[in-house]
Amino acid sequence: MEWLLAVFTVVGLCLFEIVSSVDNAVINAEVLNTMSRKARRWFLVWGILVAVFLIRGLLPWLIIFFTAPELGFIGSLTATFSNDSSVHEIIEKSSPVLLMGGGIFLVFLFFHWLFMETKNYGLHHERFFHRHSVWFYAAVSVILAFVTWYAIKISGILGFSAVVGSTVFFIVHGFKQNAEAVEHQLLHEKEKGSLSDISKIMYLEAIDATFSIDGVLGAFAFTFSLPLILLGNGLGAIAVRQLTVGNIERVKKYKYLKNGAMYSILFLGSFMVAEAFGAHIPVWGSPAITVGVLVFFFWKSVRELKDTKA
Repeated sequence: MEWLLAVFTVVGLCLFEIVSSVDNAVINAEVLNTMSRKARRWFLVWGILVAVFLIRGLLPWLIIFFTAPELGFIGSLTATFSNDSSVHEIIEKSSPVLLMGGGIFLVFLFFHWLFMETKNYGLHHERFFHRHSVWFYAAVSVILAFVTWYAIKISGILGFSAVVGSTVFFIVHGFKQNAEAVEHQLLHEKEKGSLSDISKIMYLEAIDATFSIDGVLGAFAFTFSLPLILLGNGLGAIAVRQLTVGNIERVKKYKYLKNGAMYSILFLGSFMVAEAFGAHIPVWGSPAITVGVLVFFFWKSVRELKDTKA
């Protein structure tokens, strides 16, 4: 059964990475259209090595290492396969800190989308929250205060982790806003040719690193096994690169895929915070809820597409 759970986890990670990266794929596709064929080929072939191994491999490795430095750098990679009870004790002791910070980041990400971002309204309440976007900062501030208050009763470092999660969210959000501004500049300077293809490739790699943080942190709701995270997120990243050049316009027709990704993020973030407080979530819980939510919104998108054609 362990291998079946591993396969289920990889599938969940792959789907989550693909759907949560749709926005990134759209930006990549639009910028790639302004580049030469040689530059596009370089980005799609060699850029995968950076996207998969450097970002989605090294980043979670560093996160686990800094969360549990007692494991050592190599031990952080192999810890989940170790039979040493002391290693599992270190992971169990350190995991709430990682889960709390990552969970708060993901919950804030969902509420920013719900309140602030332009979207296709998949559920009735989304329009209401979007009309009251001014309440976003109040909502996340109350959530942070509430979570931190109860976290510091357990340990100060757990409460601090919640604050770090919110800090990382606002830093990453600032980078994403800047990425949108740069994208606008690149597309409007298409005819001027003021930026070289190399500069555009560097920009795309930088924005990919920024967008990958969502997927990397969400992966810890599925598993702490770095090889499974690398495999699931890596396959998802490769699929996104292929969608970028081949089928991005077709993907954009499914209006509610982004909604599915964001509700998955809400569930995963909530699971992580709950586990940080000591709740027990079955190991199959995160993959199951991710697949279920994404299937629902994909079905909703297909139905909408059929109704539009009819």
